[in-house]
Amino acid sequence: MTISADSSLIGLATATPETILPQSSAAEISREVFSKRFEEFDRLAPVFFNAGIKQRHISMPIEWYLEPLDWNKRTQAFLDVGTRLFCEVADKVLSKSGLLASDIDTIVTVTSTGVATPSLEARALSVMGFRTDCIRIPVFGLGCAGGVSGLSLANDLAKAQPGKVILLVVIELCSLTFRMDKLSKANIVATALFGDGAAAAIVTNGSSGTNIGLGSGCQKTWPDTLGIMGWNVEPEGLEVIFDRSIPPFVRKNMKETLGGFLSELDLAEDQLNRFSFHPGGTKVLEALEATLNLETGYLDIERDILSEFGNMSAPTALFVLERYLETKPEGLSLITALGPGFTASTLPVTVAQ
Repeated sequence: MTISADSSLIGLATATPETILPQSSAAEISREVFSKRFEEFDRLAPVFFNAGIKQRHISMPIEWYLEPLDWNKRTQAFLDVGTRLFCEVADKVLSKSGLLASDIDTIVTVTSTGVATPSLEARALSVMGFRTDCIRIPVFGLGCAGGVSGLSLANDLAKAQPGKVILLVVIELCSLTFRMDKLSKANIVATALFGDGAAAAIVTNGSSGTNIGLGSGCQKTWPDTLGIMGWNVEPEGLEVIFDRSIPPFVRKNMKETLGGFLSELDLAEDQLNRFSFHPGGTKVLEALEATLNLETGYLDIERDILSEFGNMSAPTALFVLERYLETKPEGLSLITALGPGFTASTLPVTVAQ
């Protein structure tokens, strides 16, 4: 069986900030900060231990998060750490691909956790040595779906421009949105789940020497679902919108949605070697396994990534893809993520023999 691919994935790399936050420490600090001011904290506290997370990486020393913070301080941290992490992950993927920064024709930068104008790739341009005629495409607001949607966009750009080399960088610094002033269930859950990370991919439609192909991506956005996931913008920073209905939503909608994606791609489920997903949380993974009639524990790579890194929003799906490709698979997989909109995004990835 041969599955056609639009372009080739010639490199994939990931990176995280240096500071590691054990989940036990996150639970302890959160109790100190919230329990005396938020009477629901004790009821919500088990989320730290039921989330399937052992540790996360965060952008700043823990003391920084306990200080009074506003947009200015959060934005400066995003610019400093984000630019540094952008350069680190871009350098890693260039090295793995055997390319120079000057070989890149287009840069797609995906983020939803900070605002940078000029955007991060512009700030990294001189440091990295990207060409001054390189096309810059910053993308904001895709949230957890951003990694898959960004890779799909890179594939479309490569398909439309044979021979051009596309660099995708997906970076989220979720911890910079933690709110010590916000006494809400959504904020406690976010504090228990989110971490920071970046992923980078290089995609081309030209001769690449790789056996990893990308097919055309698909998306579906459900009407009247804006309140499921996203941000409220406030003077103190971003406030998370995180609705409890996500696992039931997955159980109700994802089987039919994935069936629609397969039909659109002219594929059958038995052609797939694996379903892969953005691991939004343990309950979401359980819901996916249940609705797709997958064996419990099938999404083992997703659980491992969640345990080691937490939910990093957009890059997390690419961490899963990187780990999956390290197993030296063959055949077709379908990587899918859900994000604000509320939107599902999917992309076929083929590994040839």
